[in-house]
Amino acid sequence: MISDILTTLEVTMSEISTLSPTALWQWFDKICTIPHPSYHEDALAEYLLNWAKSQHFFAERDEAGNLLIRKPATPGMENRQTIALQAHLDMVPQANANTPHDFTKDPIQPYIDGEWVKAKGTTLGADNGIGLASCMAVLSSTDIAHPELEVLLTMTEEVGMEGVLGLRPNWLSANIMINTDTEDNGEIYIGCAGGENVNLNLPLTREKNPFDTALTLTLKGLRGGHSGCDIHTNRANAIKLLARLLAEIEGIAFSITDIRGGSVRNAIPREAQATINFFAEDQANLTACIQRVSDTIQTELRLAEPQYQLLIETNTPSETSFTRSDSRKIIHLVNLLPNGIIRQSDIIKDVVETSLSVGIVGIKDESLFVTVLSRSLVESGKEEIRNKIRSLAALTGAQAEFSGNYPGWEPDTTSQIVPLTKAIYDEVLSYEAQIKVIHAGLECGLIKEVYPNMDLVSIGPTIRNAHSPDEKVHIPAVSIYWTLLTKLLAQTPNK
Repeated sequence: MISDILTTLEVTMSEISTLSPTALWQWFDKICTIPHPSYHEDALAEYLLNWAKSQHFFAERDEAGNLLIRKPATPGMENRQTIALQAHLDMVPQANANTPHDFTKDPIQPYIDGEWVKAKGTTLGADNGIGLASCMAVLSSTDIAHPELEVLLTMTEEVGMEGVLGLRPNWLSANIMINTDTEDNGEIYIGCAGGENVNLNLPLTREKNPFDTALTLTLKGLRGGHSGCDIHTNRANAIKLLARLLAEIEGIAFSITDIRGGSVRNAIPREAQATINFFAEDQANLTACIQRVSDTIQTELRLAEPQYQLLIETNTPSETSFTRSDSRKIIHLVNLLPNGIIRQSDIIKDVVETSLSVGIVGIKDESLFVTVLSRSLVESGKEEIRNKIRSLAALTGAQAEFSGNYPGWEPDTTSQIVPLTKAIYDEVLSYEAQIKVIHAGLECGLIKEVYPNMDLVSIGPTIRNAHSPDEKVHIPAVSIYWTLLTKLLAQTPNK
C-alpha cells in the first residue's frame, strides 16, 4: 500500500505552488498529494524519510513511528543553540456528504479563494500541514541562516497524540523547540489544555419490530469545527440536537432502529441521523411534533448555524428494533451527556478551563457507543468530568472507559525563546503580538513529560474551521509566519 502510494506521487502541481513563500507552498502542495489521515500517515513519513536521506541528513524513525531529521548549522551559526522544529504528520479526515473522498487513497485538492487556500469538499490539512511544510522548507533551503536543526515530526496527533506518547527519550539534543501548530496570526502560545478520551457503551436488546411505519431523521448543514478551539463559539453539536429532537417526542409510542453521528472525536459533529419506528396512525402527530421542535431549534440557531437542516424521510420498517425501553435509554443517555464549556478559567481571561465535546455516536455489536473528548487546563477539571460521566453511566446502565490522558502544557516563566519570539513578532507585525494559552491539545505538554527541560513556544498562521470541510488557511498570514520563523532561527541564542 505505502509503496503504491509512493510510486504515484509525480503529479502536476496545483495553483498553490505559485504562492509565496514558494518553498513552503510547494512542500504543502506535495504533502496534499500524499494521503495522511490519522493512522495512515506512514506513506508521508516514509516519503520524508527517504527525501532527508537523499540530502544526506541524519534521519530515522522511533518505535512509535515519529520521524527525526537533523540538519547541520549554516556557516557562522555553529555557536548558536540547537533548535528543534516540531509538527505532526496526520490530518483530520472530514468530507462533505456530497463529496466522495477516500482519505487513505485520494489526494487533497487545494485551491485559492481570494486570500485563502481551501480544499474541494474536504478538510485541507493545513492543521498541521502548513507547519510541516515550513519545517521541510527550512530543511531544503540553501539561503536561510539557522543553527543546528532537529525536525521532529510526530504520528497520529489528532486521535490521541499517540506518536508523542511513545516519543523516544534521549533522542533529541535540542533544549529549545518551536511547535508549529498554532492557528492564529499575531498570537504566541505558551500553554495548552490537556485531554482525555471518554468512551461510553450501553448494551441494548433488539426485539421483533411491533410497528408498521418508519422515518429517518437526518440533521445536517452545521458548521462543525475544532472541539477545543471552537467549543466556545456556540456552534451546535448535531448529535446533541438529534437527542433533543427525540427527547421532545411525547405521547407517541416509538422505537429506534439505528442512530449515528459524527466521525472523529476531536471535531464538533456536523451531521447525525436516526431511524425510528411507530404506528402509521401516529405519523401526522409525530411529524408535526418533530417539525415543531426543529423549527424552534432553527430559530435559536439562526445566527450560529444558518445552514441547519432537518430531513424527514419515510423508510421501510425493519424486522427488528431496539425495545422501547432501550430506545428511551439511548435518548436519555445522549440527551443528558454534558457537552460544551464546563468552566471558564479564573487565571487566564477569556480562556476555557474545562470542556467536553460529544464526538461520535453509533451502534456496534448490539450496543450504543459514544465517544467524547474532554479537555482541561487543570487535572482536577478532567477528574470532574470523569465523575460526571461515571454518575451518568451508573444511572443509565452504561459502561464508561477513560483512556489517552495527556497533560496540559504549563507556561514557563523562565523561557528564553518566548521573549525572543515576542520581540521579533512585534517587529514583523508592527504591533504587539499576544501571548496566550490555548484550549486545544498541543503536543507540548507530552513533549515536556519526556524532555522536562525543553523550552517551548508555539506559533503558526491563521487557520479557520480546522477539522471541518470548511477549513482554510490565510495566505498573507502564512507569509508573516514564515518571516517570523526564519528571523527567529537567525537570531537563536548563543550556546
